Amino acid sequence: MSQPVIAVFPGTFDPITLGHQDLIRRSARMFGTVIVAVAVAHHKKTMFTLEERLAMVREVFHDVPNVQAESFTGLVRDFAVGHGAGVMVRGVRSVTDFDYEVQLAGMNRSLAPDVETVFLTPDSRYQFISSTLVREIATLKGDVAQFVAPKVHARLMAKLQFKS
Repeated sequence: MSQPVIAVFPGTFDPITLGHQDLIRRSARMFGTVIVAVAVAHHKKTMFTLEERLAMVREVFHDVPNVQAESFTGLVRDFAVGHGAGVMVRGVRSVTDFDYEVQLAGMNRSLAPDVETVFLTPDSRYQFISSTLVREIATLKGDVAQFVAPKVHARLMAKLQFKS
């Protein structure tokens, strides 16, 4: 009898978008446990703190018992292996994403041969959404409510001190 597979879905989630949610919810139907690995992101400046990003992920997935959120620093490979993950899930929106993700998957396979990378494409409604674009549009006072969950939108507006 096989054991339920633990999957890791890594990212900065600054903020978590409906595209992320789509992929994580679908992953939760495929794998026994999905750990949303929220990167400390030492290499870039985030709008939200690590604690805020973890809280948003937990709020959005409060209704999905096999999804958990944890932070990580360093190599995602070390996080995945340390948590007994057999799969790393990566979202691919475009050919540009695919090119980068294939390189990353190859590197991760050489570093952690027992962890498979699975690529998922988001629902077509979310294919163009990125956290970077959501932040940029929101900062310029554009309406991003259609790209993030209501609780995430409220946090974003509070962070920018706008009225929704």
